[in-house]
Amino acid sequence: MLKTERILQLIEQFNQAIHVIEDIECWSARELAVLFGYKWDNFLNVIEKAKNACLNSGGEVNDHFPEVGKMVQIGSRAEREIVDYALSRYACYLIAQNGDPRKEEIAFAQTYFAVQTRNSELIHQRLSDAERVSARNKLTESENKLSGIIYEHGVEDSQGFARIKSKGDTKLFGGFTTKEMKRKYNVPENRPLADFLPTVTIKAKDFANEITTHNIITHNLQGEDSITSEHEKSNTSVREALTKSGIKPENLPPAPDVKKVKKRLDSEEKKLLNPPKNSKDKSEDESKV
Repeated sequence: MLKTERILQLIEQFNQAIHVIEDIECWSARELAVLFGYKWDNFLNVIEKAKNACLNSGGEVNDHFPEVGKMVQIGSRAEREIVDYALSRYACYLIAQNGDPRKEEIAFAQTYFAVQTRNSELIHQRLSDAERVSARNKLTESENKLSGIIYEHGVEDSQGFARIKSKGDTKLFGGFTTKEMKRKYNVPENRPLADFLPTVTIKAKDFANEITTHNIITHNLQGEDSITSEHEKSNTSVREALTKSGIKPENLPPAPDVKKVKKRLDSEEKKLLNPPKNSKDKSEDESKV
């Protein structure tokens, strides 16, 4: 078992070895060999095993193990170029997994890069979730705005907006109505379809709303028929843009309930802003009672 002092020392060494190239973290294989306690020739064998592991897992070797040149001094101020690799975090993890676990540096690195990779995944997921929640909020705003504009332009029936929105959905989802999409996604009857749509579809609906709102105002459209026709055109245009990129909204899988996603994000943020007191603080608080 590594002692705390040694763990902190290794963390510092591995953190200092990070290079940032075009906003991407990477590690020099030459420097990593030293940190891992390997001679270069022996380390090359470990790198080759890691490359094979990357290939077998479906990864792109050139993306994670790009070969780069490194200039070193050979005396009398002369330099020569030697082979090096700019290793991604994933490459480092694979190298650690294929290294000699009897080396304390390797044992440490296996955990170090596994945690870093996991943290990166968690950060990416959190950013994606936050983007989806933000898009859903924006869609609510554009729907409220469109509803108000529609009312001002002659559609005073309380169900008018729902009918117009449903006709737009039918165009966006390639003929599937809102109800049919809700059944396809197993959306509860009392919940909006948008709460279970992926981010790209939420943004598509929002964009279609903005186009419809703009054209209603610009062309002073009046009445349900003309506004419905305009909203259908807007959704058709957005769908065409999506399909050109190979995206058919009706074929995308449903996303988790956005309300639950927001609740989880809020809970995580609350924990970050209000971390639990450590045992020392707790003892001090208890002593004051």
